[in-house]
Amino acid sequence: RLLLDLQKEVIAFAARQGLGEIALSVSPAQLYGIEINAYAHELAQVTIWIGYIQWMRDNGYGFPSEPILKPLDAIRRMDAILAYGAEGRPMEPEWSPADVIIGNPPFLGDKKMRGELGDKYVKDLRDLYANRVPGGADLVCYWFERARSMIVQATTSRVGLLATQSIRVGANRTVLNAIKQSGDIFMAWSDRPWVLDGAQVRVSMVGFDSGKQIERTLNGNLVTTINSDLSTATDLTQALLLRENASIAFIGTQKGGAFEIDSATAQKMLSDTGNPNKRPNSDVVRPWFNGTDVMGRPRHMWIVDFPSDLSEEEAAMYEAPFEYVKENVKPKRSGNAVISAKESWWLHERTRPAMREAWSNLHRFIVTPRVARHRVFVFLPMGTVPDSRVVVITRGDDYFLGVLHSHIHEIWSLSTSPRHGIGNDPTYNAQSCFETFPFPWAPGTEPAEDADARVAAIAEAARELVAKRDAWLNPPGASEAELKQRTLTALYNQRPTWLTQAHASLDRAVFEAYGWPPDLSDEEILERLLALNLKRAGE
Repeated sequence: RLLLDLQKEVIAFAARQGLGEIALSVSPAQLYGIEINAYAHELAQVTIWIGYIQWMRDNGYGFPSEPILKPLDAIRRMDAILAYGAEGRPMEPEWSPADVIIGNPPFLGDKKMRGELGDKYVKDLRDLYANRVPGGADLVCYWFERARSMIVQATTSRVGLLATQSIRVGANRTVLNAIKQSGDIFMAWSDRPWVLDGAQVRVSMVGFDSGKQIERTLNGNLVTTINSDLSTATDLTQALLLRENASIAFIGTQKGGAFEIDSATAQKMLSDTGNPNKRPNSDVVRPWFNGTDVMGRPRHMWIVDFPSDLSEEEAAMYEAPFEYVKENVKPKRSGNAVISAKESWWLHERTRPAMREAWSNLHRFIVTPRVARHRVFVFLPMGTVPDSRVVVITRGDDYFLGVLHSHIHEIWSLSTSPRHGIGNDPTYNAQSCFETFPFPWAPGTEPAEDADARVAAIAEAARELVAKRDAWLNPPGASEAELKQRTLTALYNQRPTWLTQAHASLDRAVFEAYGWPPDLSDEEILERLLALNLKRAGE
């Protein structure tokens, strides 16, 4: 319909200029398409014809000749990103040359691809695009790369595609980096609502070409440039991983099965004393925390957590926990495509041995939910097993928590981590956020609290913040119903004056540690952090 509208403008202009009559030429045959689903393939053809006929009727051009719904051979039923040659060798499918490519590729995250598409398909796909699309990228990235290659080959001129917001960060952003290198992004919406099967998600829209388009718009506004993270100000995509921040932040353990148990079951296991190895079950039955426990009220859940170096025979010596896992985890693990998960069924699928090594000398550690409306950091005692829905920072000092909880770190996290597709809550990325963040001093080189007033001020402000929060969360004499209403989410939603003042005191101390004035704008803070990141990386 838009093509026909444009043509109508051209015809009217030609008539006004006395250039004579221009014959109607736009037709459905000019529209090419790729659709893998049989029903959708037929529907696409019908939809195009309906739009064409409606426009003809509305604009007084009559009706097309019969048969009304002619087949559109240019709409092909095929896989758009993976095909197989005569010998079964994976190859890129051929896309028809076209002036413009637009589309809404499927939203399927990296972790769900194997379950939806099968192991062989995912392996073949990743092998085929190995040097262009990282292995951990979402499915939508393959459409971006395939369309970019069409521009490079001069078989198309412009592309407009949708993606989830995660296209802007991590492995996914690699395809946008490639687009910036071979051409440019001329139009983008970084964050828009999108209703999908009744659920509202957040998406990014990206228009790109070979770099010919001069005018650029971001979120509907004219800008001079669009960075590959779909921003236009400080280009944080330049930020580099800092070796000084390595091996500190980790994603918690990934269970890969029903290892979690309620408090009653845990207490029964903990009271057992008849293990053949004469060891207590407390070695392997531990408190368990996930993001819900952090931001809500602790659920007092427990988990069976065998050390990663424990053999099946050794694990069986912890009789009750082992038999529980054998009954509740092993049957489902037997069908797991990951060989290690299938063979070592008594262990968590991701035990995070590096994380356990990093916290081995601590009495507590810091966690933050991977997805949460408010960026909150809390201490957990050693012996607690953190779930994969939290990021673990293997430091136990007040100074470190204070810097993490400052406004300086919060705006860095908001700018270097995507928002969650459903609900639009901010996420926290251990690599793109934590490992690029330049602390006032490189971790491990900061002065001791009793040796530097700046470190002492941050630590004291952090202690006061935590103490006041804990007092609010657990007031003396509160009923069970009252306690249910007192959560960190509720507290930060309300943000009472005392909480604002506590954070302001902490922020002043952190600004002082950086040697920066406390009245910097967020953009000025990001500029300084990026400069410090690049300086540290160079060193």
